[in-house]
Amino acid sequence: MHNFLPYAWFDGQCIPFNEAKISIATHALHYGTAAFGGMRAIPNPVNKEQFLLFRTDRHIKRLCQSAKLLLTDINEEYIYDSLVKVIKKNKPKNPIYIRPFIYTSDLGIAPRLHNIETNFFIYCIELGDYLSPDGVNCRMSSWTRQEDRSLPLRGKISGAYITSSLAKTEASLSGFDEALLLNSQGKVSEASGMNLFIVRNNQLITPGVDQDILEGITRASIIELAQNMGIKVIERPVDKTELLISDEVFLSGTAAKITPVKKIESTNLSTERPIMNKLRNKLIEITEGRSKDYDGWITKIKLT
Repeated sequence: MHNFLPYAWFDGQCIPFNEAKISIATHALHYGTAAFGGMRAIPNPVNKEQFLLFRTDRHIKRLCQSAKLLLTDINEEYIYDSLVKVIKKNKPKNPIYIRPFIYTSDLGIAPRLHNIETNFFIYCIELGDYLSPDGVNCRMSSWTRQEDRSLPLRGKISGAYITSSLAKTEASLSGFDEALLLNSQGKVSEASGMNLFIVRNNQLITPGVDQDILEGITRASIIELAQNMGIKVIERPVDKTELLISDEVFLSGTAAKITPVKKIESTNLSTERPIMNKLRNKLIEITEGRSKDYDGWITKIKLT
């Protein structure tokens, strides 16, 4: 059961969610020629008439960059204004996930990105924990993460998520919660929709941007937090076997937040996660607007 908020942003205005419709001939539906974002927002714990958005500027900037990869432009201020209007219109009471979406709205049949109409919408859904905060069991996917030379992986391009969908379903149907994908070089890339971190010898390690990962905003935030805490951060290739002997393994993403990995295939991992817990607690403090040092990461929207 999906608890969609009653209003969406569609064709430049807030309209009832159930009235936001597209044609079955929409170009993006057939060819995956779209880009999307994902943002979390929560009620301010000390002011229920205010909603807190995490790293709004970074999310909007990445969405604009993703659109650019599809040869279209959208104004950052327009996205922000639309976002504020749809949140104020809905007046949510619970934590939500926000999905802004730029897509080719043309009804033509030619697979192309030139001389084509584009459009933009936003909808919101109530969302608690996407993955269990207690941890997940993962398997190595039989599917390989795409290469940047075949898809623009620096953007959240909708067509790229067929691999994520295949990997997630394969994992679920074989008794696991989540999938980990290797890249074409046989190195660990990411999960179906999350970045990956490991801890070894008190060092935080994560696959670099040269490993065909999405440039995750939560990932970048964790790296900055760790560095500010005096934790050494290394971005480098990671082997599958290294996961199995790591001191800690966890996933990160807007929906997943910070989620520990309990088991990879038949190998149980340590339940002691001091570095992950330190980072997760700090991230929660920031997203709830309780950290003055990172107040600039939070956008406050008054609902009234």
